Amino acid sequence: MITKPMSFLFGGLLLTIAAFAADVTGKWTAQVPARDGQTRDATFTFKAEGDKLTGAMSGQQGDRPISEGKISGDTVSFVVETQRGKQTYTGTLAGDEIKFKRDGGQGQAREFVAKRAK
Repeated sequence: MITKPMSFLFGGLLLTIAAFAADVTGKWTAQVPARDGQTRDATFTFKAEGDKLTGAMSGQQGDRPISEGKISGDTVSFVVETQRGKQTYTGTLAGDEIKFKRDGGQGQAREFVAKRAK
């Protein structure tokens, strides 16, 4: 049985964990590697609410909404649907940078860094 003091302690622990979630809300810019070896300018616009992440990716192919967005500690992940299929982005926040890995679509996994727009 959980006592009142234990439930307060547990509730405080959950609030502390939530306070350390990645702060990714805002605009981020990146040079995203393309299949041809070139890079393409991309802008990510994120909104974080608890562990849920929403937003869009804007680039050469226009605006694309993100789906399945999640935040866990300093890790963010989401999916973008493209003409070439579903691409999964997983990144680690470090200050004003997110180090991303993109999997899926057609081609190899690619890594790149997004920087918080000023």
